[in-house]
Amino acid sequence: MSSTTPDVGRSRPAAGSTKTKPPRWPWLVRLGGHQPIGMLFVSPYLIYIAAIFVYPLGFAVWMSFHDYFFAAPGVQIDRPFVGLDNYTAVLTDPEVWRSFRNIAVFLVINVPLTVLGSLVLANALNKELPFRSFFRTAYYIPYITASVAVVGVWLFLFNSDGLVNQALGPLAPSPSWLVNSHLAMPVVAVFVAWKQLGFFVVLYLSALQNVPQELYESAALDGAGRLRTFRSITVPAVRPATLLVLILATITGANLFTEPYLLTSGGGPDGATTSPVLLMYQRGLQQGHPDEAAAIGVLLVVLITAISLAYRRLVERD
Repeated sequence: MSSTTPDVGRSRPAAGSTKTKPPRWPWLVRLGGHQPIGMLFVSPYLIYIAAIFVYPLGFAVWMSFHDYFFAAPGVQIDRPFVGLDNYTAVLTDPEVWRSFRNIAVFLVINVPLTVLGSLVLANALNKELPFRSFFRTAYYIPYITASVAVVGVWLFLFNSDGLVNQALGPLAPSPSWLVNSHLAMPVVAVFVAWKQLGFFVVLYLSALQNVPQELYESAALDGAGRLRTFRSITVPAVRPATLLVLILATITGANLFTEPYLLTSGGGPDGATTSPVLLMYQRGLQQGHPDEAAAIGVLLVVLITAISLAYRRLVERD
């Protein structure tokens, strides 16, 4: 007489369940997902990112560790590895530290002004106003206007005999705005905030379109005023857009070049508006030290990445 004993410890699949085979190439699934055809559609953009951003950044990092200098096309020359010598040179250079202090002053003025101004304007333009389309267009026009043309207007306004000084009369600063070492960078920061305000207004407008109107109606029924509604409903609802505006404004400010180059004749007065990117141009192209310019660029990338991560952590925590 034969007896059957149950298999102890052997798991049986539940009824109706099907076993899924592990992928043959798990690294391929992690890279392209379960639908690799999607990677085919995004590959042109990935190639663009690699060619425009990844390769130049990698080449800049390589340059920063070598004694690099320009040579005639086709000429093969040695560019020896120098380790951290370029970083030591730029970190002990007072001009480099001054350029980073200048950009810190710029960001402290420009970023809060950009975030607050664009949010307030977007909130106003999101309501039913007369000539609303005209105002939306008017705020966006400076952003798409060539910097050279807009800089000409600001030079006309803030020159020593410009309209601003004529309006202020005896209250006008001396030396004037753009030749004053204490006022030149704040003027540049205000100019950049004004010029780029339209772009960030559009970002906030798109975010405000997704805020449910029922929230505002409930706040009105509860007797909340405009300021309380703005603080308790609008600001929390557009927090993801605020994070995006913070990061974009910081990256744009860190890459400041055109405005001080045109407004203050290349970083004047006495280097008060010299930004790290402007200093990279001067060191790399005008003075023939592209290796030191690359080191400055790498330090700037690391700094802005750290600031952006701090923004994200702060906004997500709130």
